[in-house]
Amino acid sequence: MAALHDLFVTWGSFYANHAVTRTLITFAHIGGLVLAGGAAMTIDRGLLWSARRGTEEAHLAAARSSHGFVLWGLALVTISGLLLFAADVDTFWSSRVFWIKMILIALLVVNGAVLMRSERRASAGEASAWRTLRWTAAASLVLWTLTTLAGVALLNV
Repeated sequence: MAALHDLFVTWGSFYANHAVTRTLITFAHIGGLVLAGGAAMTIDRGLLWSARRGTEEAHLAAARSSHGFVLWGLALVTISGLLLFAADVDTFWSSRVFWIKMILIALLVVNGAVLMRSERRASAGEASAWRTLRWTAAASLVLWTLTTLAGVALLNV
């Protein structure tokens, strides 16, 4: 445990003293959020819109093609988030806002898995899958927004 603590202290000192490192990691975190959240929210909005317009098949194809962007963006957010956490473990570990953000991210991942499963069911012609797609798309929009809010709040606590 002492070695892990020393690693965090060393990383925190390096991070604090290297502006380029801070910039690149923060950019990866925000860039990943923009990539993943932007793609997801665009597709979510399209799925909600298509359900009203009867263009579901076209939006299902678009949704399937966006998963790579979302997953790569989430990978960037996760890796950069772990580096940000490691740079100031004491602050984040005791922050209620941080843990709320972690719960929101977990909900995003679960919601995304349900959404992808529903997409497969809808593509197979299962009409009831569209109801699940609509609520998961709506939940995704809310969760991405709240996760972003929690991230911004972390800067101010």
